[in-house]
Amino acid sequence: MDRDRSGISVPPRQPAPSIPPRQPAPAFIEKIRRDESTGSLERMATDPMIPTRIPTIAHPQPVGEPAAMPVPGTTPDPVHTPHVARRPPYTGWRRAVHHMSAGAIDPGRSTDDLYHESLLDRIRQPLGSDYRIAVLSLKGGVGKTTTTVGLGSAFAAERDDRVIAVDANPDLGTLTQRIPARTGSTVRDLLRGGPYQYYSQVRAYTAQAATGLEVLGGERDPAISEAFDETEYRDVIGLLQRFYNIILTDCGTGLMHSAMRGTLGVSHTLVLVSSPALDGARSAAATLDWLELHGYAHLIRHAVVVISSARPGNPNIHIEQLRRYFLGRCRAVHVIPFDWHLCVGDGIDPVAMHPRTRRAYLELAATIADDFTAGLSRYAKLR
Repeated sequence: MDRDRSGISVPPRQPAPSIPPRQPAPAFIEKIRRDESTGSLERMATDPMIPTRIPTIAHPQPVGEPAAMPVPGTTPDPVHTPHVARRPPYTGWRRAVHHMSAGAIDPGRSTDDLYHESLLDRIRQPLGSDYRIAVLSLKGGVGKTTTTVGLGSAFAAERDDRVIAVDANPDLGTLTQRIPARTGSTVRDLLRGGPYQYYSQVRAYTAQAATGLEVLGGERDPAISEAFDETEYRDVIGLLQRFYNIILTDCGTGLMHSAMRGTLGVSHTLVLVSSPALDGARSAAATLDWLELHGYAHLIRHAVVVISSARPGNPNIHIEQLRRYFLGRCRAVHVIPFDWHLCVGDGIDPVAMHPRTRRAYLELAATIADDFTAGLSRYAKLR
């Protein structure tokens, strides 16, 4: 023990610990330092185990200077801005990789995903009023009712508003048979009821598919089915437009019956269904001729033609020839490919459709939705 000047014992002094030599910083740290000198907001790591995006390192506040207070309404600091998640891929290997990595690996969306998203954006266009679509064909068995359900399901599944399909076929229509959930109520039952103040009161007369599409069935009694005339149809539409945004009408095959006049008189657009066969094409052309001769030329110019392949095998007419012919008279032409699920004639489930068939109906719905604003404007001018 040592003693100080006062004679008190003190412990011996220990040598100062040695400072280890400075180790070289990892490569990605050096990269950050070099970027820090340039003021870059994004640091790209060179180490593959480091995330590709390194958060910005905030500079310390100088001593003696007060911290700047945020000004309301200004752009927030990018360091503290919440991260907006990207939409995951819809299909293919990109979706599988994104799912298996629990979202850690995002390969981005494919061109097909981007196209699918653009279709949905078009289908979801805002609609300021109710929009009425008449689906008709002069020839039976070409897929008219199937097109009504497929198109209505596409709208109902991708929009937040209410969509309904009405069976206006005076010859024992089969619209209600094409959805799994069925009801015995008909348009005549709806007219006999009322008055209706709430949507739930009308909903009691409709059947609803899994997609949200509602269906109002037609008369099944042959003795009174012909009594459904123009006045009654207009009454039904006047009632439904208070509660539904998109109303589709599955018309009969005859152009001369009274309900058809009512349908054409209140519709914003037409969907004319044809088969990829000579007889179907001739019937569709004859329908356009009849409409033009009876004062419905304005509906022809903005109509959409659907070529529905209701039977397997190659068509007996060139599809491209049909497309060119109808495009010379109408706004657009869509081809619905053959699908075994649709040809059975029973309930239609979009999940059971082939993916290319679902895509075809989405494309058809997007084309119809492109006419929402213009169609409402045309109808207002005609009134």
